Amino acid sequence: MKLLRYGEARSERPGLLDADGTIRDLTGHVADIGGKALDPASLATLAKLDPKSLPAVSGKPRIGACVAGTGKFICIGLNYSDHAAETGATVPPEPIIFMKASSAIVGPDDDVLIPRGSVKTDWEVELAVVIGRKAKYVSEADALDYVAGYCVAHDVSERAFQAERQGQWTKGKSCDTFGPIGPWLVTKDEVADPQNIKMWLTVNGKTMQNGSTKTMVYGVAYLVSYLSQFMSLHPGDIISTGTPPGVGLGMKPPVFLKAGDVVELGIEGLGQQKQTFKADV
Repeated sequence: MKLLRYGEARSERPGLLDADGTIRDLTGHVADIGGKALDPASLATLAKLDPKSLPAVSGKPRIGACVAGTGKFICIGLNYSDHAAETGATVPPEPIIFMKASSAIVGPDDDVLIPRGSVKTDWEVELAVVIGRKAKYVSEADALDYVAGYCVAHDVSERAFQAERQGQWTKGKSCDTFGPIGPWLVTKDEVADPQNIKMWLTVNGKTMQNGSTKTMVYGVAYLVSYLSQFMSLHPGDIISTGTPPGVGLGMKPPVFLKAGDVVELGIEGLGQQKQTFKADV
């Protein structure tokens, strides 16, 4: 299934994308796409619905973030061997973990705001994993049993805030609007192999990233298991698993985003996003 949330910000309704690309309303079946709705039993119930029996949504509504009520937005740094190489970094012996504030989450086509004082706002297309049920001390072999599905994430980053200021990466990752997710949550049964998915990103129509999850150092199952050793993962938590090469920081000379730039990105089978970057005044 492709689950989504549509409507004005903070008033989104739950929906489903049918095989013809029509949005179907799920109001009355789930309160929202989050929490208990992501449990395997709940997803199995939704999967039994005939999409054509659900009300069709007319027009082209705004698409919101595909998951509601996210408690933790966990990111993995330098998790692609070819991306680590372009930045001059070595592949870490264990996953690098940092947090992106949940207040950064926006819809896939919402405007992204370049924060005040920014000089190095950068792009990163990433595969995001959405947790479906509580995971604590889970094995790698069982880890995917705790995954509800996958979505596209844009880990927008301000490199000067991230690496040139004191402290950790979080402040360069958590600015308002720096976490577009969606357009839909694709349930895991539709993703045959999360470690073999193509992904891409363009800036003003020019291809910048053209990679694959094949070059991920630490795969999805490993990451879910690894993180669960340090913290409980709850339904609706998001794990953004890292980016392939082609970020602005890695170019010679580096290239960063400015107001008016348009970024489009997508992942095979998971949909695509489009954002216009604007100054946060």
